[in-house]
Amino acid sequence: MSEQISDRAGLPGLVERLMQFVPARLRRGAVVVPVVRLSGLIGAVTPLRPGMSLAGVARTLERAFAMKHAKAVALVINSPGGSPVQSRQIYLRIRQLAAEKKLPVLVFVEDVAASGGYMIACAGDEIFCDPSSILGSIGVVGGSFGFQDLIAKIGVERRLYTAGAHKAMLDPFLPENPDDVARLKALQREIHAIFIALVKQSRGARLKGADDTLFTGEYWAGETSVSLGLADAVGDLRSTLRTRYGDKVLTPVVSPPGGMLSSLFGRKSPGAGTAASLEAIAGLPDELISALESRAIWAKFGF
Repeated sequence: MSEQISDRAGLPGLVERLMQFVPARLRRGAVVVPVVRLSGLIGAVTPLRPGMSLAGVARTLERAFAMKHAKAVALVINSPGGSPVQSRQIYLRIRQLAAEKKLPVLVFVEDVAASGGYMIACAGDEIFCDPSSILGSIGVVGGSFGFQDLIAKIGVERRLYTAGAHKAMLDPFLPENPDDVARLKALQREIHAIFIALVKQSRGARLKGADDTLFTGEYWAGETSVSLGLADAVGDLRSTLRTRYGDKVLTPVVSPPGGMLSSLFGRKSPGAGTAASLEAIAGLPDELISALESRAIWAKFGF
């Protein structure tokens, strides 16, 4: 009896998933809102741990916006940030596709949309979040370590040859140069200004906080983010879309091309095998460092 009850309880979900493959004309007025998930660090991490990039998400976005009978596109974002260049390029591609297809973009923040993750979220016409989501961190950060005393202590001599007065700027094995730090801070201010302008253009009059509050690199939980105008409302994807488009709304998740077949049949890229295994072994030190850096970035936001 318990097995029968369990099977019946699972039928609605199964039917809903199968309905995603039924032609729209047979869905009796069902509305389609394709969903794209954008998660992880943004930009190159290591060859074995690629981060989110325009090259990696472009085709998925294009497929979502090209879906027939779509009334909107939903983006589910969960990213602590990363490369400002890749973040802005993804933002621009989303806005370009939205304009071409004349479709609204609804963004749903999961755990975090911070720094570059929030920049991408600004591509949404509306931003929704959970009360415990983290949003903001509108700033620029860069860091390094200084090893010059360590290598001197263990008897290692640094030998560096350059052409160009500033080619070795901020080398971690050389003493810190105040002029180099000043140049870095000027670069950060320039990138920060681009970020601020993008947020202001996207959010416009919805921003409620002062510049010296919103653009300091600080971040906030969902309710406060809404009150500051960084998000529009607290809400989850399913409830929000059903309220807006009705209970029959269909939300097919658009996966990267080939992702489903590859996972089902275990297809590998050409040349995979021994060479790939050796590359993986050789890259383990970088992989470990990358994993630690990634963990540190997520931990900054409590995750």
